[in-house]
Amino acid sequence: MFPSRDRHNVVVIGSGFGGLFATKALDAPDTKVTLVGKTSHHLFQPLLYQVATGILSEGEIAPPTREILRRQSNARVIQGLVTDIDLEHKTVTSRFHDKETVLPYDSLIVAAGAGQSYFGNDHFAVFAPGMKSIDDALELRSRIFGAFELAEMEESPQDKERLLTFVVIGAGPTGVEMAGQIRELANTTLAREFRRIDSRDARVILLDGAPTVLGAFGDRLGGKAKKALEDMGVEVKLNALVTDVDDTGLTVKHKDGSTERIESACKVWAAGVQGNALGKVVADAAGAELDRAGRVKVQPDLTLPGHPEVFVVGDLAFVEGVPGVAQGAIQGGQHAARKILARLRGEQEPGAFKYVDKGSMATISKFNAIASIGKLRLAGFSAWVMWLAVHLLAMVGFKARVTTLLHWVITFLGNGRAERVTTNQQLVGRLALKQLGQNISGPLLRGDKVVQEEKAPRQWD
Repeated sequence: MFPSRDRHNVVVIGSGFGGLFATKALDAPDTKVTLVGKTSHHLFQPLLYQVATGILSEGEIAPPTREILRRQSNARVIQGLVTDIDLEHKTVTSRFHDKETVLPYDSLIVAAGAGQSYFGNDHFAVFAPGMKSIDDALELRSRIFGAFELAEMEESPQDKERLLTFVVIGAGPTGVEMAGQIRELANTTLAREFRRIDSRDARVILLDGAPTVLGAFGDRLGGKAKKALEDMGVEVKLNALVTDVDDTGLTVKHKDGSTERIESACKVWAAGVQGNALGKVVADAAGAELDRAGRVKVQPDLTLPGHPEVFVVGDLAFVEGVPGVAQGAIQGGQHAARKILARLRGEQEPGAFKYVDKGSMATISKFNAIASIGKLRLAGFSAWVMWLAVHLLAMVGFKARVTTLLHWVITFLGNGRAERVTTNQQLVGRLALKQLGQNISGPLLRGDKVVQEEKAPRQWD
């Protein structure tokens, strides 16, 4: 509770990197902070693919937000879906099931993040889940391991081949890491575990409409990543646009105009992001613009035009030269917090947000990664060790670091994977909602009923 009413009231929307680090930076006696999150956890999204492929458990990359902030006495955590932001009256309305909460604010930090973009083909999500949430990762884990189980029992050679064909759409870091791990899973972890199939016969296909793999890393590192993937047995198809996805496969259009049908039971969508619907809410209210991905074009100091008390940070903010990565969100949240504290104390405020590029990294396979840090370009084992160290240190909490390191030892020094448990509920949940005629991006659960909330922004996906 907040017994004093003379403290500056800050509401933070989102428990991702931007929102969490902004909240932690506002640990000051003259502020009270309310963090509103649509989930009860902080998600370390860069490692979602390791949950999907059985390396890590969801608890290691998604510690409870309350646990993280338990020692910060000026911070309160509320779980709920933000349904409205009233810039004129300075209130945020959220809902958790049937409970609606209206929060007044003096300063507001919107760090609601971004979801998967299907480029106007949202129905693809039923057959090709993205990689933006714990639900996505657990569903994909069930689909991946389930495909091998079904193939073991399949009599038809054609259906067996379809079940053992895995397609990853998008050759950015997430897609490359996912394709590499599925290939390693088939090559090593599952080898010799089945009697009627050989898991090593599985096809893993990586698709992208761009001409290069990991385009943001440059041609040299991208070329190394492509060769490494192909050496592992991943089929890389570039200049390939996905035009349709269904239950049994997908259709691809190539640069020369030809089309190809790929029969595949398990598809993963790792291409494109779309800003949270709250971006449009605040942009419309403030007269700000959105970019093509739905991100808010903010002022140089991350505030909304005409509303210096409202900050938009992280994946929901468009700032020239700032990539949509964790460091961008962390630094943006901390910048907003510094400005708020400087105003309260009558100190000189920081000016425009200046992003410090700490480099980019992506793993390809066991003992192989690429890294781009300033002018330094690394590939191979040294980049892989650097990737391990950076991601381990970036995780929140000592317990998570220790258990993650233990699971990495099991996986990387041996061939085992500690988290292979799947449930039927994870596998059929998305399809069941679709069969009920629900919009899979927007339903909320009340007891045992699925309720479509038409007025709520599509934030709970």
